[in-house]
Amino acid sequence: MEHGFWHKRWAENRIGFHQQKTNRWLAEYWSVLGVSAESDVLVPLCGKSQDMLWLREQGHGVVGVELSDLACRDFFAEQQVDVDAITRDRFHIRERDGIRLLAGDFFDLHEADIPAVKAIYDRAALIALPPSMRERYAKHIKALTQSGDRMLLVTLEYDNDRDEPPFAVFGHEVRSLFEPSFTLEVLDGAQIEGGRMENEREVVYLLTRQ
Repeated sequence: MEHGFWHKRWAENRIGFHQQKTNRWLAEYWSVLGVSAESDVLVPLCGKSQDMLWLREQGHGVVGVELSDLACRDFFAEQQVDVDAITRDRFHIRERDGIRLLAGDFFDLHEADIPAVKAIYDRAALIALPPSMRERYAKHIKALTQSGDRMLLVTLEYDNDRDEPPFAVFGHEVRSLFEPSFTLEVLDGAQIEGGRMENEREVVYLLTRQ
């Protein structure tokens, strides 16, 4: 989506994608990745996700990248800490207690910006992007990763079409986007009770960089 779409959503507090609690798939399957506590975790399009706090509690340094500076500010404000933003190159950066939030365009992120990152957690990034941007996103993930890096990916599937996020991303597309640079394993999946879309289902993948 265009930048203005997301800035407007955050300004109007239309953030139904935000979860108040730790994502259940993250808590259940993160250990499967076998990522050492010393490794940093990248969270693309992180919003103000509480999942970053959970990852930090596991000992990881966390690097979140989010277009909305408002979301980054609110993340720390909701932890009742005041963190000033530092403008550096392509991002406004806020950092406290092992969590570093970069406000700016995810596609401006370089591998040199995240030297300690060995894992990626994506719950709401891929499904937030329209088809025209998903291929670019996957290519950028490939450019940011090295052999052995791992990614926990949560996607959404449903029957009816939508012209705004969250979008349905089915398994065949996930494979087309990431293979053969990554090997893919389906870890789990479940129907969402009371979902907004018809036959709404989440699917959890483990991706390993080759």
